[in-house]
Amino acid sequence: MSAKDRLTDMGFGLGWTLVCRVPESWVRWAFMLVADIAWRRQGPGVQVLEANLRRVTGQEATGKQLRALSRAALRSYARYWLEVFRLPVISQQRILSDMRAGGEEQTAFAHLAAGRGVIFALPHMGNWEHAGAWIIARGAGSFTTVAERLKPESVYERFVAFREGLGFEVLPATGGGSRFGILAQRLRAGRLVCLPCDRDLTANGVEVEFFGEKARMAAGPAALAVQTGAALMPVTLWYEGDYWGAHIHKEIPVPANGDRRGKVAAMTQQLARVIEAGIAEHPEDWHMLQRVFVADLDPARLTPVINAASNAADAAIASNGIAPAPGSGS
Repeated sequence: MSAKDRLTDMGFGLGWTLVCRVPESWVRWAFMLVADIAWRRQGPGVQVLEANLRRVTGQEATGKQLRALSRAALRSYARYWLEVFRLPVISQQRILSDMRAGGEEQTAFAHLAAGRGVIFALPHMGNWEHAGAWIIARGAGSFTTVAERLKPESVYERFVAFREGLGFEVLPATGGGSRFGILAQRLRAGRLVCLPCDRDLTANGVEVEFFGEKARMAAGPAALAVQTGAALMPVTLWYEGDYWGAHIHKEIPVPANGDRRGKVAAMTQQLARVIEAGIAEHPEDWHMLQRVFVADLDPARLTPVINAASNAADAAIASNGIAPAPGSGS
């Protein structure tokens, strides 16, 4: 392990040990300070964030307004990390009482109670880990997700241990057996699967219209719904002051007509529309510091994606072959 990797691992280790022991007001001040410093420096991640937010605000927003929004987004992102490190010591009572959930909450949990699988498809908004802890605390039981492998491997292992400690079942994005096959099994058994979907890490993504431009999103959620009959329900997350907000949206049904590829594409476009509306309502809580719009993607990466696009959906819904959905978390 390189010196940089050791420092990274040490930093995450301190996060889950020290941050839990320091008064929340102290660490909150520190995290906000770090966010403001990063915002002022305008490094590559901040520049990508602002490019993404420019699509949300439109060209009518001034540079000053965009900068103010990116600062709020970085502070929201810092809050996410603060809560990740403190979540093991946040009481179940607070996890439940401070969540402001709405929409199709009762419908989703009724599906699970009746033995029908449910897919929650989420953008990188708010606090995904808290939402998962809320689902479990609410009595829905464990759920399954896929985690992107981080570097160094020790940091990935820390995240897996953290999420498993909260009650999640975590499948690795690479290595091991078929993620799609296991996810399909869980859904057919009437279980819940949660997958972030607003960033495509593979050549199996679907091109959609998103904030008036072309973007690529994960095919996995729609493909699983087509393959298993599970309910595909988008979820958007945000912060409401000191509280957490969540909206479970109506199920995106599988189209009655068309081939499997067309159904996956149509459902993913509907998913993009729902996510787009949620982000537009709470843009400061969209923690997207990676490129998602086709115009911003590296042409060297995009070329093989385009070449694979004609077979992407078929590959996604083959029982033994889907590239993994994006990793969980923000």
